[in-house]
Amino acid sequence: MCYAVPLAGAIVTSAVWSRKKGVKLWWLTLMFYGGALFGVIDHFWNGELFLISENVISDLLLGAAITAVIFLFWGVMVIYSRTSPTLSGYINIKS
Repeated sequence: MCYAVPLAGAIVTSAVWSRKKGVKLWWLTLMFYGGALFGVIDHFWNGELFLISENVISDLLLGAAITAVIFLFWGVMVIYSRTSPTLSGYINIKS
C-alpha cells in the first residue's frame, strides 16, 4: 500500500492541473505518478498478493515518506530553476 499516498497526491495534482495548467504542477504530477508506480512494482517484486503487505501501517508511512521526498525534491527543482537561467530554459519551468 505504499503506492496509495503518492497515487493520492497524483490524483489531486492531476485534478488541479486540469483546471490550472502549469509546467511546475505537471512535473509534480508526473513525479507523484512515478512514485506510485515505484510502489506497485515494489509490491509485485516482493510477491505481495493484491499489492497489500502484512504491515499496512508501515506501508502507509513509507508512502508518506516517498511522497514527502518527491515534494521536497520538486521544491528544490523549482527553487533552483528560478536561480539558474540555464536550467529554467532547459526544462521550461517558467510558469
